[in-house]
Amino acid sequence: MKIALRYTFFALLATIANIGSQDIVVRLYQGSFHIILALLIGTAVGLISKYWFDKKYIFGYQAENLGEDTRKLSLYTLTGIITTCIFWGLELTFESIYGTREMRYLGGIIGLAIGYIIKYQLDKRFVFATRNT
Repeated sequence: MKIALRYTFFALLATIANIGSQDIVVRLYQGSFHIILALLIGTAVGLISKYWFDKKYIFGYQAENLGEDTRKLSLYTLTGIITTCIFWGLELTFESIYGTREMRYLGGIIGLAIGYIIKYQLDKRFVFATRNT
C-alpha cells in the first residue's frame, strides 16, 4: 500500500507538471498547431519528471554511469509510447467533443491516470526489473 500511495503522489506531481506546462504553452502561443505543440512540451516535461520520480522514489534505482542512465531513460520512454497514445487520445477526444481548454485538460488528466497505472506495470517488468524495491 505504501508504494501505491507514493506512486500516486508522484504521478499527481508529474500530471501537474505536464498539464501546467501545456497551459503555459497555450497561453504564450496561439498559432498553428498550438495544441500539438503544448502536448509535445507537456509530454516531455511529464516524462522527465516522472522518470526522475520513479527512478528515485518508486524503484530506488541509481545508475552506475551516464550511459546506463541514458539506456534506462530510453527504455522508459519506449514503454511510455503506449501510455502516451492513451493520454493524447483522451485529451484530443475531449478537445474534439467539448472544444474547451478545461475539458481538454480533464481528458488529459484521465488519460494520464490510466496511462500511469499501465506504465507502472511496464516499468516494473521491463525498465527497472533488475533493481525493484
